[in-house]
Amino acid sequence: MPQIPEKIHELTVGQLSARSGAAVSALHFYESKGLISSRRTSGNQRRYHRDALRRVAFVRAAQRVGIPLATIREALAELPEERTPTREDWARLSEAWRSELDERIKQLGRLRDHLTDCIGCGCLSLENCVLSNPDDVFGERRTGSRLMVERPDAQEAARARERAADGGSGQREEPVGDCR
Repeated sequence: MPQIPEKIHELTVGQLSARSGAAVSALHFYESKGLISSRRTSGNQRRYHRDALRRVAFVRAAQRVGIPLATIREALAELPEERTPTREDWARLSEAWRSELDERIKQLGRLRDHLTDCIGCGCLSLENCVLSNPDDVFGERRTGSRLMVERPDAQEAARARERAADGGSGQREEPVGDCR
């Protein structure tokens, strides 16, 4: 890892990339998302304050444990500008993520424990599947797919389509062959 002399207080994007291990494109992306900042020289080149090194390390560590970028940005916003985040900063900010990570670990454990069952049965039932719908929590909230947002106008339109499909008789036609 290339060392940057202490007397240099600003880094080019290439220096920041080499020192942090993050690709230049990742640094540009982090900047576009408000995770790090730079100033522009008269030649329109980016210059990063040295604290960007620690901020990039902070972002990458948080990403490795699955923290969304928006949450990381909120955490970094609590820090003063142009100050390197400290170990205490990391401890304080990451403590807020502990319960989210614990829940994610619990879900992954459930996935691991039931993955073979799910592949074996192939049901993917929203009503019974322990992976997609543990304890039928979605059934208590609403019927149908948990991914569909229910809107009154959409519900009425669906009922109208059903009435049209069964010819108004109230009886739905069964599909022929394997087209179920």
